[in-house]
Amino acid sequence: MKFSENLINYCKNCLMPSSRPRIIIKNNICNACKYKDVRKKIDYKKREKDLEKILKKYKSKNKTHDCIVPWSGGKDSSYIAYKLKFKFGMNPLLATFSPLIPSSVGIHNRDQLVKLGFDHIILNPNQKVSSYLSKRFLIERGNPKVAWDAGINAFPIKVALEKNIKLIFYAEHGESHYGGKVLDKKSEMIRNIDEIYEHQIGDDPINWVDENVSNKDLIPYLIPSRKILNKAKIMPLYFAYFDDWDVKRNYEFIKNKIDFKEHDNGRSPGTFTNYDSLDDHVDSIYYHFQFLKFGFGRCWRDAARHIQLNKLNKKDAVKLIEKYDSEINGKDLSKVLNFLGISRIDFFEIAESHRNENFWKKIGNKIELVNKLKI
Repeated sequence: MKFSENLINYCKNCLMPSSRPRIIIKNNICNACKYKDVRKKIDYKKREKDLEKILKKYKSKNKTHDCIVPWSGGKDSSYIAYKLKFKFGMNPLLATFSPLIPSSVGIHNRDQLVKLGFDHIILNPNQKVSSYLSKRFLIERGNPKVAWDAGINAFPIKVALEKNIKLIFYAEHGESHYGGKVLDKKSEMIRNIDEIYEHQIGDDPINWVDENVSNKDLIPYLIPSRKILNKAKIMPLYFAYFDDWDVKRNYEFIKNKIDFKEHDNGRSPGTFTNYDSLDDHVDSIYYHFQFLKFGFGRCWRDAARHIQLNKLNKKDAVKLIEKYDSEINGKDLSKVLNFLGISRIDFFEIAESHRNENFWKKIGNKIELVNKLKI
């Protein structure tokens, strides 16, 4: 195959590659960086007042839960939960769809926030089904977290319906903040169910029925219909719409409030940060497959975000990307192989089957990106 030297372009501001799904790079600037410029003009004091009006409308008058926070125990969802409870006087119910392979750090961090006086509900789905679906989608899509993505979207909504709670707070709208396809003008503020199916899950979980998985097995992953949601009048909002969102600041904030532990190794596998995506051993494998499929991994993602936040310069970002982006963690890999029930040989065969030949070329015994990042 003849490779084009223009298959991957890079944002001249944050270095995010054009291979990121749904990103738009125009005149060498990605839509995430353009959105950052838009955010500079937003009056967040006014937006906070708008938030207070919404909270007043939904605040419980009989001391029950008045909102739900889909909660991993990580920096962002914990930041939201803390703010809602202690700044705005709300009584949030924390809802967790269990990680595929929970980490001790994630369990610790959840315990620390709950101790401050939160109610917490967690769903541990059928592990046999969870493992099967993770293996299936690793093979089919190079993504072991497809079913989990469905679960984390379905569970908070089901809890809201069951408990008649009308307000749900998610973190940030990823399509706006990190470069993507915005389906609706209101999507920055109100969570769009079409984006859940199109951008996060890829299809309707009802389509996953096969000889090993029944309709009953898929109950944890099925999102209630639009008709049911409209009738219930549930309001799913992005907290970041009302907040001058900064993921590093969120970490520093919650670290100051609880005994928030970082990754045991001082940094997370495949990157230079130590405070993000800590609760699931599958995550480092997920990001490695992202690296193979799209030519950028966890470190590149983190570097681009830190550049956008003016916390990292591009020269240092390139060095970090070259050092960490291709890394795969042995401890996490062993746990994932055991969870999926596959051998190392099978795993790496699956991995190579997902390496995108549009973004990679072989030079001697090495495999490199078609357009190597340079500054």
